[in-house]
Amino acid sequence: MNWQQVCEDRNLADLPYKIELNRHGQIIMSPTRNRHGYYQGKMAVTLKKLLPQGEVLTECAVETNEGTFVADNVWASAERFAIIKDEFSCSVAPEICVEILSWSNAADEIEKKRAEYFRKGALEFWICDLQGQLSFFDTKGKLVRSVLCPDFPVDLES
Repeated sequence: MNWQQVCEDRNLADLPYKIELNRHGQIIMSPTRNRHGYYQGKMAVTLKKLLPQGEVLTECAVETNEGTFVADNVWASAERFAIIKDEFSCSVAPEICVEILSWSNAADEIEKKRAEYFRKGALEFWICDLQGQLSFFDTKGKLVRSVLCPDFPVDLES
């Protein structure tokens, strides 16, 4: 199964889960809680306010060597958005890819996503933990703050 088939399958349209594909085309479903959606919405609004020259997407599919991963939030410059706007899954990752942790996430899963988003061209990878605390990374490692969006808060609860 590929991402376009997942998107067009009416049986999968109303599932209450985040859906991704592994490298074998198998569907992976992850349940989320309301706090996850709260952080996702708050992050999208804040990103758009602080980086208005680009586009913010939620649930953005990125085609990787490990399968189709779906970032919870992304920010893409106008140039990169022009490339990915009409794709089923991004051929190149947006500049900022964000994962909002759920109770079901494993550390190796998040590390794999980080590596794959960077391999596909992301410039920063952000992690929002269960309490709304953010960690920022670039290809060299952990950052104190985002370089692309230095005014983004490190705590979504404050």
